[in-house]
Amino acid sequence: MCEVLYYTMGGSTRKLADAIAGELGVTAKSIKSLSTLPEAEILFLGSGCYGGKPADDMMKFIEGNDFTGRKTALFGASGKGEGKEVDAMEEALSRKGAVVIGKYNCKGRAFLIMNIGFPGKEDFDAAKRFAREMVKA
Repeated sequence: MCEVLYYTMGGSTRKLADAIAGELGVTAKSIKSLSTLPEAEILFLGSGCYGGKPADDMMKFIEGNDFTGRKTALFGASGKGEGKEVDAMEEALSRKGAVVIGKYNCKGRAFLIMNIGFPGKEDFDAAKRFAREMVKA
């Protein structure tokens, strides 16, 4: 079983989380609503990019939980679509003993007016392919 967990401020990452979760037949959950790390074969973790890094709440979530040996698949959305937030989550999770099996990132809406329409259909389709690939890994 998989769990899809995310943090978002602008909504782009939630949309990606919903696309991934829908593909997997589960419901995406905000980390704000969790008190403990769910048990799952694969944890999908997503964050938006804020100042070139993941949300502070996501980093606190990672630091506050035991990921030893846990398979994780990371995703994110940012104004430039560079994936810096995903790379930073990978580094933090590796320090916590997680096994990162894959990463996906795309452009997301930024500053309310930049990248309007992102993520778009192609991004959601790619996120769904990513989800399918991760469960096969």
